[in-house]
Amino acid sequence: MASIYNINKGVSKPIEFRGLKGQYIAWLAIGLVLLLIAFAVLYLLGPGLVVILPVILGLGSLLFFTVFRLSHRFGEHGLMKFMAKRGLPKSLIFRSRRLFTGLKSSAIHLDKKKSW
Repeated sequence: MASIYNINKGVSKPIEFRGLKGQYIAWLAIGLVLLLIAFAVLYLLGPGLVVILPVILGLGSLLFFTVFRLSHRFGEHGLMKFMAKRGLPKSLIFRSRRLFTGLKSSAIHLDKKKSW
């Protein structure tokens, strides 16, 4: 008897939901939960639904627009790479050579301490 095996071809593909990839799904979910909490807090404070609904709907549409724009601009891992690149310094300034001249002698001292 011949047996038929199904091959899952999407094993190494990133998670995607309606165009959002990877981390952006989590960003959107966290934003929606925060909007729900904001709606509940504003409702308990009592300004009225006429004021609350436009604010929450406006913030929700801004959230969707921003998350989809970031997803399409940077891709799956591009935002993390962009933020990491922004965290790098433009240049390094050393006012003396003491750090570099003491490297070899401190390495010799470390080797002597290890070999006891």
